Amino acid sequence: MTQDFMPTIDTERLLLRPLNLEDSQALLGIFSDPEVMKYWNTSPWKGLDDAHDFINASAEEMARQESIILGVVLKDTNELIGKCMLFSYEKESKRAEIGFGIGRNYWGKGFVSEAGEALLDYGFNVLGLRRVEAEIDPDNISSGKTLERLGFIREGLLRQRWEINGVVSDSALYGMLSADHQAMTARQR
Repeated sequence: MTQDFMPTIDTERLLLRPLNLEDSQALLGIFSDPEVMKYWNTSPWKGLDDAHDFINASAEEMARQESIILGVVLKDTNELIGKCMLFSYEKESKRAEIGFGIGRNYWGKGFVSEAGEALLDYGFNVLGLRRVEAEIDPDNISSGKTLERLGFIREGLLRQRWEINGVVSDSALYGMLSADHQAMTARQR
């Protein structure tokens, strides 16, 4: 079953694969950008140690079957442009959270939607998830629109959920059920 938590997933333009230490510099370039991290619940990364720590922690979580954390790679250039994740996996409840982080140069090109569709297919069809959740800052309008295009439904708001560097923010909660995903996939055919 461990192999299910270390997949390589092909899409039309992307390869989603486990991260390795050679990805450190590219990840640092993405996640040290304050604009990329604007709506995250952590501060921008400061150095290669942050990237190494993230990659090592990701590998450990995948080995423990707690998360799937994959690099998002452009097939035509082999460039790492971000990461996507199914995390907080609850086997008994058949539930996980989904998250993405893409370099600013790649925003607005449909890469998050493409990776998201593939990751959702994997979660529902291979891991047998019943529910996938997402938590975003409600001010992150583009992420909310992307989640809704993927078929998520906004289910609630947690007020003053996070404080990062003195900034307090709410969290908008989104959810998708396996039945929602199946219905959306059938409509797209």
